[in-house]
Amino acid sequence: MTEVRETQLPGVGVRHEFDTEAGDHVGVVVHRDGRREIVVYNNDDPDACSTMIDLSPNDTRTMSELLGASQVTEAVSAVQHNIDGLAIEWIQLTSKSSAVDATIMDGQYRTRTGASIVAVMRGDQSMPAPEPSFRFANGDTVVAVGTVDGLVTLRNLLSA
Repeated sequence: MTEVRETQLPGVGVRHEFDTEAGDHVGVVVHRDGRREIVVYNNDDPDACSTMIDLSPNDTRTMSELLGASQVTEAVSAVQHNIDGLAIEWIQLTSKSSAVDATIMDGQYRTRTGASIVAVMRGDQSMPAPEPSFRFANGDTVVAVGTVDGLVTLRNLLSA
C-alpha cells in the first residue's frame, strides 16, 4: 500500500499527501468544517499546486462513495474538536463573489460573522492585517480566523 504522510495544520485540520504510481504528488486537506481540498502539486515546484478542487461535505461524501471509501474516517473527523475554539480558513474569491470590488468595511464581515480577516493573498503578494478600506479583487485568497461556524458563514458570504 502507498505511504500517506499526514501533517497537522493547527486551527485548520489535517493534510494527507502521497505519491501516485504515475509519479504525481497529491494531497487532501481535511478542514475542521468538513470541507476537503484535493490538490495536485506541480512537478517542477513541489510547493505549488497545479490543480485544486474544493469539495463541500456533501461533495466529499459523493466522491467517497464513487471511490468506494470507508465512512470511518468521516465519523472520526466529526467528533474532533477545535483547538481552543480557534480555526483558520483560506477562502478564494471568484468573479461570482459579491465581495469582488467591495471593501471589507462594505461587507461588515467581522460584525456579521465574528470571524476576522487577518490577511489577503493576491498573486505572489501577501497583505497582512488589511484595513477596513481594503478592496477585494477577483482571485484574492482571504485568510480568516474565528470559530468554525463563523468561518462557514464568512465563506458563504464571500462566495455569494
